Amino acid sequence: MSDSLLARKYFDGIYIPAGLLVFGTAIVKREWVVYAILAAIALGSLKFYNNLPKNVLKPDAFQDFELKEKTVISHNVAIYRFALPTPSSILGLPIGQHISIGAALAQPDGSSKDIVRSYTPISGDHQPGYFDLLIKSYPTGNISRHMASLAVGQTIRVKGPKGAFVYTPNMVRHFGMVAGGTGITPMLQVIRAIVRGRATGDATQVDLIFANVTPQDILLKEDLDALVTEDKGIRVHYVLDKPPAGWTGGVGYVTSDMITKWLPAPAEDVKILICGPPPMVSGLKKATEALGFKKARPVSKLEDQVFAF
Repeated sequence: MSDSLLARKYFDGIYIPAGLLVFGTAIVKREWVVYAILAAIALGSLKFYNNLPKNVLKPDAFQDFELKEKTVISHNVAIYRFALPTPSSILGLPIGQHISIGAALAQPDGSSKDIVRSYTPISGDHQPGYFDLLIKSYPTGNISRHMASLAVGQTIRVKGPKGAFVYTPNMVRHFGMVAGGTGITPMLQVIRAIVRGRATGDATQVDLIFANVTPQDILLKEDLDALVTEDKGIRVHYVLDKPPAGWTGGVGYVTSDMITKWLPAPAEDVKILICGPPPMVSGLKKATEALGFKKARPVSKLEDQVFAF
C-alpha cells in the first residue's frame, strides 16, 4: 500500500512541523537556519519511515493478535476483526495466500493438543491496522469453535504467509472459480484485488460459481453483488442444494454442465480456482479433467491450470 506524498497526513505530520521549525529558527537566530533545515529533514525522514506500512507476519513464528470486534452474521457465522500492532501495520499477506491459526485445545481425555488451521482474511493490506476473518463455526470444528468462544480483548496465535498461490495482475485472461461455503474467502480476496487493479490495467475476467445449501448460507452475498454491479468483468452464479420456490439459479451440486455453461473453456490463458469441502474439491478436479482441463495435482502448484486452495 502506498500513499501520495501530497496526502494530508504528510502535511500535518511532516511538512508543516518542519516548515515551522525552519521558519521559527530564521526569526530567532538566522545563522542556525542550515542546522534547522538538516534537523527538519532528519526528523521528517524518521516520521515518514514510521508512517510506512510495516509487515507483521512471520512465517516461522506464531504471534498474538487481539480481537477488537466481532460482527455476528448468523447463528454460526461471524466476522472477527483483529488489531495489528500499529495503525500503519499490515499483515504483509500476498493476494491468494492464507494464514495459520494455532491454539492449545482441551481434548476429551483431559489433555491439551496444539491444533492449527488455515484461514484467508477477507481484508487486505490496503486496509492497515487490522485484519478481518470470516469464520463459520461447526459443531465438530476445533479452531472454528474456539474462535466462536472468543471475547473481545482475547487473542489468537497467527503465523504466515502460507500457500502456493500468489495473484499477480493479468496472470491469466479469465478465471473460472468454484467456491463452496466459506471457500468463498480466497476467491473474494482475488476478486477484490482484480477490481482494485482496474485503474492500473488489470483486465482479468472472472466467473464464479458459488455453491451453498440454502439462501441463508450464502456468505457475503451483498459484497459479491456489489462487486458485480460495480465491475462488468465480474460475474457470480449462485447454486443451491435446497433452493426456495421461484429460485432461478443453479440447483444441486456443481455439475460439468454448470462448469461448461458458466466458466471459461479450457485455454492456455485460463485458470480454474477451487475452494470448498474436500468431497466437492475432489469431484470438481475429476469434472474439470473430463472437460479438457489439465489434470489437477493432489497438491496444487501456482502454475497448475486447475488450482485447489
